[in-house]
Amino acid sequence: MLKHKMLWVIAAVSILIWQSLSVSSAPQQASGFVWPEARRGALSLTFDDARLSQVDIGMAVLDRLQTKATFYVQPSNVEKRLDGWKKMAATGHEIANHTIVHPCSGNFPWARNKALEDYSLQKMNDELVEANNQLKALLGVTPVSYAYTCGQTFVGRGLDARSYIPVVASLFLTGRSAYDETPNDPLFCDFAQLASFDMDAKSFDQLLPILEQTKKQGGWLILMGHEINKDGNQTTRLETLEKLVAYANAPENKLWNAPVVTIAKYIQQQRAPRK
Repeated sequence: MLKHKMLWVIAAVSILIWQSLSVSSAPQQASGFVWPEARRGALSLTFDDARLSQVDIGMAVLDRLQTKATFYVQPSNVEKRLDGWKKMAATGHEIANHTIVHPCSGNFPWARNKALEDYSLQKMNDELVEANNQLKALLGVTPVSYAYTCGQTFVGRGLDARSYIPVVASLFLTGRSAYDETPNDPLFCDFAQLASFDMDAKSFDQLLPILEQTKKQGGWLILMGHEINKDGNQTTRLETLEKLVAYANAPENKLWNAPVVTIAKYIQQQRAPRK
């Protein structure tokens, strides 16, 4: 009898150990959210300002890596490489809005003549609409995503200061912030103020902790860059870019690497009430 009891205990413990290993090896999802194709999270590569290097260098690199990104652009910069940006749009990269004149706080000397402190909600609304109109005329696409210039979300000053997040929410599917510290929780995040993490001038090893956090939480990491080149100020390094894509594609990581609009629409669909 004792021998049978011991065998039963051993069998029960073995089952518990197997169940524990099965749970720990399964993809961990944020708040029960399920990514497509058993992905463990999502990654969006984004670049601001329509810098020349994004077309001159970045386009070929992204094509080789078979990766699509989101580009938050200003129409005047698009015109400097118009044929290149037309190709970007035609091959599946997302073209998104980043205002016309890139206003920021007047505390930046270069922004003093386009200071957010001197904007009103109506002026910002008009500029965003006009930027969309110009990009439609140039590239044949109407942006549904926006990135806050300098990551700043206010207009006006003092008692008259206002958040223009509601303006962005009324015009776009998403609005991306800047210089944040966390991935987005797909079931909680506010589409009008999505967090992003700066990838400029960083090595892959410096970005690895936030990638691991994204995978562990089942979150959506949006990385933000500017120039695309080997090195430099406000530059996403080519070596880092290659390693980011390789990490996302690795079977042990399985991050869904896609433009902001693609992932946002999927999350929106999953959030929708089931009928």
